[in-house]
Amino acid sequence: MNNGFFDSSLFGNNIPQHIHGIRCDVKNCLYHDGDNYCTATRINIGPSFASSCTDTVCATFKPKSVK
Repeated sequence: MNNGFFDSSLFGNNIPQHIHGIRCDVKNCLYHDGDNYCTATRINIGPSFASSCTDTVCATFKPKSVK
């Protein structure tokens, strides 16, 4: 299934489920499921010295490959 955002052919028969409670608006991320949810098996947010939300980044982000 490729709904324009999430290409499940990358995962064969093991289509990942989204992380409940974690929403993501980054549509060009490999883990974006097309419904604003993250399908990564875990997420990493950093850096450890952040003092506000504008100081943080999602270290799990991987860009979708362009075909």
